[in-house]
Amino acid sequence: MDIVIHYAFLPHTDPDATLAFYRDALGFEVRNDVGYGGMRWITVGPVNQPGTSIVLHPPAADPGITDDERRTILELMAKGSYGAVTLATKDLDGVFERLQAGDAEVVQEPTEQPYGVRDCAFRDPAGNLIRINELR
Repeated sequence: MDIVIHYAFLPHTDPDATLAFYRDALGFEVRNDVGYGGMRWITVGPVNQPGTSIVLHPPAADPGITDDERRTILELMAKGSYGAVTLATKDLDGVFERLQAGDAEVVQEPTEQPYGVRDCAFRDPAGNLIRINELR
């Protein structure tokens, strides 16, 4: 069986801040930027991995959720406990310095974890947890 991760989805609340984080700070390329009804869906991904993308979507766009559920989602996003993704790099310290210099919200500085991973963590502008592992 040959299965790959093609798209992952994270919510966003501010398209311009989202682009500044994923494109400018992380260095991802923008693969698509679609607007509809005052909302934007932004697809980004690593330049060297054209088959793997993150779709940054407006949380209010799903017609299957109620207004109460939408408010709950926005509250969870504001707390930073709704969306998350783990990335990986060989240059954890360099990526950490770049994100920190770009004023990203630091959750955890590079740390050797007891479970055998060295990583750091940030929050993107919508509050999603972005954990970055060091490839060894």
